Amino acid sequence: TDYPTPDGTCIRDYIHVTDLARAHLSALEHLRAGGANLTLNCGYGRGYSVSEVVRVVKQVSGVDFPVKLSGRRAGDPASLVARADRIRTELGWRPEHDDLEEIVRQALAWEDKLRTRNAL
Repeated sequence: TDYPTPDGTCIRDYIHVTDLARAHLSALEHLRAGGANLTLNCGYGRGYSVSEVVRVVKQVSGVDFPVKLSGRRAGDPASLVARADRIRTELGWRPEHDDLEEIVRQALAWEDKLRTRNAL
């Protein structure tokens, strides 16, 4: 909680797994069409703090779980946010799920599905 960020927790550019998969498929299509190798960032261009993510997970799940605060990891930067303009230009990739609540809701639904399937 000692990062130089508004709430003291680190900021990351969380991405929906479907958007990430679509970015990979776009890259594969590019290569199969004879395109050159590219190194591209993939993200939404804005981040959420760990505290914001915890708040949204509690809100969406309806569970007020305990949170254990700990010191920062060595070398961990305060903020990592993707600059994804090149993937948009080069591959035409556009995210479809740029909403933290949606990301959390779908992640929790997936975990529930796995838990239900494994309980059978």
